[in-house]
Amino acid sequence: MQSPTRPIGTLLRQWREQRHMSQLALAATANISTKHVSFLESGRATPSRDMVLKLADVLSIPLRARNALLLAAGHAPMYSQHPLDAPELASARRAIDLLLAGHEPYPAIAIDRHWNLVAANRAFAPLVSDLPARLREPPMNVLRASLAPDGLWPRIVNAAEWRAHVLQRLQQQIDASADPVLVALRAELGGDQAVAGHGTDLVATLRLRIGDAVLSFLSTTTIFGSPVDVTLSELAIESFFPADPATAEALRHGQ
Repeated sequence: MQSPTRPIGTLLRQWREQRHMSQLALAATANISTKHVSFLESGRATPSRDMVLKLADVLSIPLRARNALLLAAGHAPMYSQHPLDAPELASARRAIDLLLAGHEPYPAIAIDRHWNLVAANRAFAPLVSDLPARLREPPMNVLRASLAPDGLWPRIVNAAEWRAHVLQRLQQQIDASADPVLVALRAELGGDQAVAGHGTDLVATLRLRIGDAVLSFLSTTTIFGSPVDVTLSELAIESFFPADPATAEALRHGQ
């Protein structure tokens, strides 16, 4: 869905179907005629730049894919895309570093759209230090590291519950982005199979065995508000908080 080589009408139709919307529903929400939507999808009409962006808003299309839509319609991309270490994103990188460092002594990481590790604070390293090299080499994929048989999986006390939680999040990302890399990751991790429910907890908890201790974490996800850069729009900060006093005490004293 993100290749500009496909016709704009094909891309629009695929995104509309991804959102489970009829042409009538899309037309009504975008305040245009159903006939015009049909003409756009069939290639009988080419959307203006403003129309592409309007439909992208209605369909909640990610910034990366919006650029692809604009290119397919013959327009220049609207959203910049810089690597995180580029000078243009220096202020954003400083903000990320501050958030990660400020969360210590509790673990926090920054991940990209494919769950690859971008940055981490010092509290995260001890949790993964004994993983095999193949799981730790950059770019470290935190989902693979968590669910692989030779990863954290044997040390996750509530492994089935945690797996259901992260695979549900992965599926939500696939539903939102239709990203083929995430689809492949889901298949690799067995996410195409039925996943059991999360249990009775109101918030998913990660219970991880470290040595003789079991550390319990709640997690939150932070994203940049109203980003205009593709890289920032796809970045998330995962912060892990102690779920019980024993975990808080262990982390404050370096376990």
